[in-house]
Amino acid sequence: MTKNTVEGDGPTLTSQAYSSSPAYRIGVAARRSGVDAANIRYYEREGLLRPQARADNQYRLYSDADVHCLRFIRLCRAMDMSLDEVRSLMGLRLDSKSDCETARQTLDAHLGHVRQRLKELKALERDLVGLRDRCDGTDGHCHIIEALHDQADALLSKGSNSTARKRGHV
Repeated sequence: MTKNTVEGDGPTLTSQAYSSSPAYRIGVAARRSGVDAANIRYYEREGLLRPQARADNQYRLYSDADVHCLRFIRLCRAMDMSLDEVRSLMGLRLDSKSDCETARQTLDAHLGHVRQRLKELKALERDLVGLRDRCDGTDGHCHIIEALHDQADALLSKGSNSTARKRGHV
């Protein structure tokens, strides 16, 4: 068995476990993939990344293929995909017509979630603009804060029949 150099954060390590592909410690894999080390460990626990080999010193070691998987996960997460959606896409093959259909279905479902979230964000935007328009700063008191307190009191009255407390910041 031949020894290969393993890139690390400190001194160069050697490992007999990797004979055909480079191996990187978690800090290097994090830099190369753009995924921080804590998330790499999390993705391993969630089954998105296979458990990693360990060097003699028990450091996790990652291959170029692992770094590619991490980049793939990062890209999908940047598109706000859930871990289940990412997991589904990662399990698909490039050369399978049925897998292509599964990928399309996964993206269609995700698009549905995105479109629903956009509706929710548009409604939030309308509420915030309406709230903002209540006050121009020229009055003796702030109508924005007043409206927020009114809304908080309305929530209180929905949840309980107790008397509303005096308004003020908590």
